[in-house]
Amino acid sequence: MYSIGTIIALSTPQGSGAIGVLRLSGSTAIEIVASIFQAKNGLPLDKISSHQSTLGVIVDRGQVIDEVLATPFLAPRSYTGETIVEISCHGSPYILQRIMELCISRGAAAAKAGEFTLRAFLNQKMDLSQAEAVSDLIASESESAHRLAMQQMRGGYSKEIQLLRQQLLDFASLIALELDFSEEDVAFADRSALMDLLDTLEKKLKKLSDSFTQGSVIKKGIPIAIVGKPNAGKSSLLNALLNEERAIVSDIAGTTRDSIEDQLTIDGYTFRFIDTAGLRQTKDTIEAIGVERAKEKMENAQWVFYVYDVTESDFNLEEALEAIETKGQVIVVANKIDLLDAPIKLNHLNNTPIVPLSTKNGETVEDLKRVLLEKIQESFSNEDIIISNMRHYTAIQKTLASLIAIKEGLISNIPTDLLSIDLNVALDSLGEITGKVDTEDLLGNIFSKFCIGK
Repeated sequence: MYSIGTIIALSTPQGSGAIGVLRLSGSTAIEIVASIFQAKNGLPLDKISSHQSTLGVIVDRGQVIDEVLATPFLAPRSYTGETIVEISCHGSPYILQRIMELCISRGAAAAKAGEFTLRAFLNQKMDLSQAEAVSDLIASESESAHRLAMQQMRGGYSKEIQLLRQQLLDFASLIALELDFSEEDVAFADRSALMDLLDTLEKKLKKLSDSFTQGSVIKKGIPIAIVGKPNAGKSSLLNALLNEERAIVSDIAGTTRDSIEDQLTIDGYTFRFIDTAGLRQTKDTIEAIGVERAKEKMENAQWVFYVYDVTESDFNLEEALEAIETKGQVIVVANKIDLLDAPIKLNHLNNTPIVPLSTKNGETVEDLKRVLLEKIQESFSNEDIIISNMRHYTAIQKTLASLIAIKEGLISNIPTDLLSIDLNVALDSLGEITGKVDTEDLLGNIFSKFCIGK
């Protein structure tokens, strides 16, 4: 079991609060806390059952510091795999600091960022991808981001990677065996079966690689560019969605000259709505820059709200949509229906939904949100495994490159020792995801991004 001394950290947020929790992990955790804790029932801390909270007081040289609950978690049945003691006290910064100083004076060391989870990984309580998901779970700000982090923390993603790696490892072992018997010219690995496996692995890894864009937007928020001609009502739509006066609204064309962005969570999904400058030819230098930025936002957005004014008689929607350059999906917003003399009937145009809207009518704004959610839920399958970590994406790309090299080597009938090199690179790349292959620098970089106390 990995353990280097006993560490302590505050596991609740900094500042005053009703409750504060200090956590110690290491072989001397019980000994350290026992030296300052007196249980109300008179039992010494090492006689208290694992996972059982006991009321008592923290005492320093006869002075009671606070009334607390002490809870031991005996190894290996703990988060880190080591013995842990949690002290739940009142959330006064003075009390928390005093108890921490007492523990440090008795041999504990202040934990570094992510050190508890690092110990959990090193003690094989979780693999590396699950450990990283802990950080994502803490940072999740929406239901969808939470669901994604929970899926990864529970090992659904890492099990898939481990299975793929094991299949490749089985063949690599046979290739290595051939190298041991190279003088006998014996073939242990079926080359055609290896090619079939490589095709299967490549297909599965490409699917995971393609899911990165989806996973990334779930974590960071789904970007939606609000675009259209000047005075179509884009800024009014942003304000209506956010239910606040976020953007300046004016009858003067070209009011919005730069992108305005704000975030909103709807039914568990976080969206980043981006109001952009009106799309038109202009001689105004500043407005022209805004138009170019609008085009950039539109091109890179996951979804686009194309807003047009239904009262504009000579407007050709089909031509406008053909001119849109974007990788995202488009929802047309037929705005200002409140200015029409009669209700408007709209049909989908080339499978592009058209939503009638008046920014003064809350019901139509809710209709737009409903259509957006329906489209989002259609594109996000709960059954698919999704990656959201750039490090994992990079490792998968490296693995795919190695698989292609192996396939080319098989076709060219390259020597076994050269084939073995590409197989090992692929195995190492996959192993980087779950931590089967690790270095001190890699682990230090990953866990340094965690918060203190986790």
